Amino acid sequence: MASVSAETILQAGALSILALGLAAVIALTFLSAPYGRHARAGWGPSIGARRGWHLMEAPAFFGFVGVALYHLVGPGLRAPVDPASWILFALWILHYGDRDLLYPRRLRDPYRPMPLAVVGMGFSFNLLNGPPNGLAVGLERHPVAWLLDPRFLGGVLLFLAGFGLNRASDARLLRLREANPGGYAIPRGGLFTWVSCPNYLAEIVQWIGWALATGSLIGAAFAIFTACNLAPRALQHHRWYRENFPDYPPGRRALLPFVL
Repeated sequence: MASVSAETILQAGALSILALGLAAVIALTFLSAPYGRHARAGWGPSIGARRGWHLMEAPAFFGFVGVALYHLVGPGLRAPVDPASWILFALWILHYGDRDLLYPRRLRDPYRPMPLAVVGMGFSFNLLNGPPNGLAVGLERHPVAWLLDPRFLGGVLLFLAGFGLNRASDARLLRLREANPGGYAIPRGGLFTWVSCPNYLAEIVQWIGWALATGSLIGAAFAIFTACNLAPRALQHHRWYRENFPDYPPGRRALLPFVL
């Protein structure tokens, strides 16, 4: 029986991720993800948020690392490894090392219930997304000139800027929750001056940078999915803030300053 080619796997993965992005837009137009400020009954058993985050993000970290390293340094290696592949490898690890191993340790309430249904959906998506991105990074061979290509340089800069802004926004939210252990408060300062969800905006920018730097179909599909998943959630958060805080800044937008 003929083996499935890597190209076929990547194309099927990209199409599946795009289909999930469309499904996310449709579902999140009518429903809010049932955790955090939108938590509600009726979603079955739950586990602690810290454990849930670890489990949910694990395939994106460990799946990517395993597949990418197999092709970068293992039996799958067929040509000298180019520096661009290792830079891309490091960028992914920077984000998902933080998201899977460090972010759950920063949670104010690590035992806050997270529905297993949410964990399962996140785990399944990351299993579909992490290893194929690792395959793309591990197999792609870039010419040295790619390191100076505007798409690569711009993509890396966007990724790092998005990651930094994401971490800064998350840090503001964590400090705000520590200062208000009894409930929620209006976040202020930084990008919160202009939008309700700067962490979501930063993550969208980050994965657009990834798509540019990799030049891969699977990377582009992930960037599109990220926007499809986070934009509706930003609108939900923005609406929640306005409904719960009469003094919420009237000029603040949900996701894009002055626009959306």
